[in-house]
Amino acid sequence: MEQSKRVGFVGLGIMGRSMAKNVAKRGFPVTVWNRTPAKMAEAREWGARLAAHPKEAAEQCDVVITIVGDTSDVREVALGPNGLLEGAHEGLIWIDMSTISPDATRELARVAAERGVRMLDAPVSGGDVGAREGTLSIMVGGDEETLAEVKPVLEAMGKNIVHCGSAGAGQTVKACNQIMCGVNLLGMVEALAFARKSGVDLDKMIQVTTQGAAGSWALANLAPRVVRGDLDPGFSVRFQQKDLRIVLEEAARLMLPLLGTSTVHQLLRSVEAHDGGEDGTHALIRVMEQLGNLKIVPSKE
Repeated sequence: MEQSKRVGFVGLGIMGRSMAKNVAKRGFPVTVWNRTPAKMAEAREWGARLAAHPKEAAEQCDVVITIVGDTSDVREVALGPNGLLEGAHEGLIWIDMSTISPDATRELARVAAERGVRMLDAPVSGGDVGAREGTLSIMVGGDEETLAEVKPVLEAMGKNIVHCGSAGAGQTVKACNQIMCGVNLLGMVEALAFARKSGVDLDKMIQVTTQGAAGSWALANLAPRVVRGDLDPGFSVRFQQKDLRIVLEEAARLMLPLLGTSTVHQLLRSVEAHDGGEDGTHALIRVMEQLGNLKIVPSKE
């Protein structure tokens, strides 16, 4: 795909703003739309064109990327008034990089195809750091030839781009990713609690365990932030809960019990109940502090 191809971005949240900027840096003309005008003004400063609505972004672009909060948000920006499918034209490719229901994705792909639009589902993993650095993992469902056509755009955002299968397969693999993230998160906070209760230095425990079979992304990246008292979100509890809800709904449809995932979902609900929904997912440590009657996160001065 030539860099002259025009790319639209619908959604400029923590992830979308960095992803759009990286696509622009690669030389693609970028048009953006976001519900919050201030985020669009920020995009104008680095050269993006502004659309009045998703329909206009689709009309002006060859590829439209959506990265919004939930299944209902994707439906709204795609199928609602002035939605991107109203701006459908010959050759338009829609890449949904949100994390939503695999079943809904398959339905949206069918609707898009009826309007002559090729759709890929391409959710991402790597958090805000991966979005800023352009190192996201991107799991893609849909037509492989369509993926080949837009791969240069995706390469501006990610380093590990994998075709997972037909429509919805990208979302299914993302669900697998979120299962492992949640269970690893629980293991990390339990290990921190065990070390603290036992009187072991937390930094030394992390230093050793990250290098062996117990190592995980959560342990290497989130545990040090817990020890520093930094619970700011790279990925918020609220969005993790949304993802785990999607996992559990799909598991129910498949008649598949997911005990670990269910436990993490319930524990994070406690974080939400204590007004921690906008904290990072590692705020799960707060529940462990309550359950174990111990202090891990240092108090802020």
